[in-house]
Amino acid sequence: MYKQGKRFATSVMLVVMATLAVLLAACGSNPGSTTGSSKAPDDKQVFVYPVAGTPDLSDMDPAFAGGPIGPTLIYTGLVQLNEKQQLIDQLAQSHSVSADGLTWTFKLRPNLKFSDGSPLTSQDIVYSINRALEPALKSPYAMVYLGLIKDADKLQTGAVKTLVDDSLLAPTPDTVKIITKQKAAYFLQTMTYVTSYPVNKKLVDKYGKNFVDHLGEGAGAGPFIMSKYDQGRQMTFTPNPYYYGPKPALKKVIMAYYKDSETIYKVYETNQVSYAKIPTAKLASASNLPNNQFHLVPILGVQYYAMNYLAKPFNNIKIRQAFDLAINKDQIANKVLRGSAIPTNNIVPPGMPGHNPDLTGPAGVTSTKGDQAKAKQLFAEGLKEENLTLSSLPPITLSIYATSQDDTNQAVAVQQMWQEVLGVQVKIDTVDVNKLFSELDSTTNNPNGLQMWSSYWKADYPDPQNWLTTLFAPESSFDNYNYGNNHAKDIVDQKKALDLMRQADGEMDITTRLKLYNQAEQQVVNDAGWIPLYQMETGKALKPCVKGYDINAPFMPAPDSWSNIYISNDKPCTNV
Repeated sequence: MYKQGKRFATSVMLVVMATLAVLLAACGSNPGSTTGSSKAPDDKQVFVYPVAGTPDLSDMDPAFAGGPIGPTLIYTGLVQLNEKQQLIDQLAQSHSVSADGLTWTFKLRPNLKFSDGSPLTSQDIVYSINRALEPALKSPYAMVYLGLIKDADKLQTGAVKTLVDDSLLAPTPDTVKIITKQKAAYFLQTMTYVTSYPVNKKLVDKYGKNFVDHLGEGAGAGPFIMSKYDQGRQMTFTPNPYYYGPKPALKKVIMAYYKDSETIYKVYETNQVSYAKIPTAKLASASNLPNNQFHLVPILGVQYYAMNYLAKPFNNIKIRQAFDLAINKDQIANKVLRGSAIPTNNIVPPGMPGHNPDLTGPAGVTSTKGDQAKAKQLFAEGLKEENLTLSSLPPITLSIYATSQDDTNQAVAVQQMWQEVLGVQVKIDTVDVNKLFSELDSTTNNPNGLQMWSSYWKADYPDPQNWLTTLFAPESSFDNYNYGNNHAKDIVDQKKALDLMRQADGEMDITTRLKLYNQAEQQVVNDAGWIPLYQMETGKALKPCVKGYDINAPFMPAPDSWSNIYISNDKPCTNV
């Protein structure tokens, strides 16, 4: 999840460094255990989930959803992922695919209803998918996650007016048929993303885009409804009385918004929230929290720097490689982040199907410490090829937004490495997140867009396609770096990588498919399509009174799993 809103998109347990193992030992086991715990009264069944940033109700529209847990509380999809990364039927009670791999049929559960009690049928599902893809809506994610649907591209250009009764079919009230434009082993995985989830047409007809201001009137079919919105502060969710699955045990989920992760941890310490991500500076002390509150959780995500292929001097592959190899990623992970990250040269991280442990960095460098001598050599060669000198080099700016002090500290450390190794003074521009995302969108096909920026991708679903084609194909809205869409001397190699990705996308044999993705990833890394920095190991704290919540899970609780999450009488707990 490129959590730009969404855009910065977790995994099975990884092999971690010895220092992290010590911390893991301190955190105890079985965080979701309910053994021997009595259930608190109903007025205490409140889970307070903190979020760093500013609330944005547009995230509660499935077509625009890119934020935290809110949309998955309100809406559900035909299929979803459970906490173990397994694909499960959700609104569908079964699914099948035709022999040619192009027609997917979903049989719905009986008696589905929206949260206002009105029926939810196959017509609502095809309507909602079509709505997300309508060009007038301008969803930033629809084509990324639903672009496999036949004629979706024609809908964007106006060649067809609707996909309903074209590639989106509702032959009976309990049957949905979706026709794809090609065989794609990962199609069901893309359908787990919230963009495809049905929204109540009645609300959209009544309020238009502003239906998100009226979510309590039956917007979705998920386990909760949004019952209250305190602008700029928090959202309150209460159980959906018409939910088709097992009902949530919690009486409220409060999504509370705070400035940053440091603030969130402070309010966790004073029992104002149920859960918190732990700032790096607090990891050592947090490991001593009583009652198994501390957990060190691997995340299926990678922090990286991106460079605009159209912006000088990053149109030159050797200069790109030099900026990568000048960085000692081990120092960033172990010193700046105090061992809370795993340095990497990979795009597809450990824990993902298709992770390549034998991948090398640019120019065949195997170490995550970089190669400073090689970086100097490549930089000199790149400058010469571009008829540049150090003095005539265009000013270079690294754009970041900081959700914690760690973000700033790592940028400053890398800035110093570039100065020491390459002799280049890179300016750090810390900007508002919304401004950065707006500038990123305008960087596509733009040599005058951003030069270099910091970002983070977290998996939307456990498939390497989500890390390669989704991110680097020029037709994707996430290819702000203009990979495969430039005039660099290595453009032929970039196009070869893209061909490998597209071949893998349609390959149904898993062994062949993953081999193709491995080859594509190696080429992208050679091209310095990204500068991968590290995979995060995130410290999390969970109050002992929260039972049944799998804090180690890579994804949010599946809709039915909320029935297992409750508040016990154990202390400490939140002051609600």
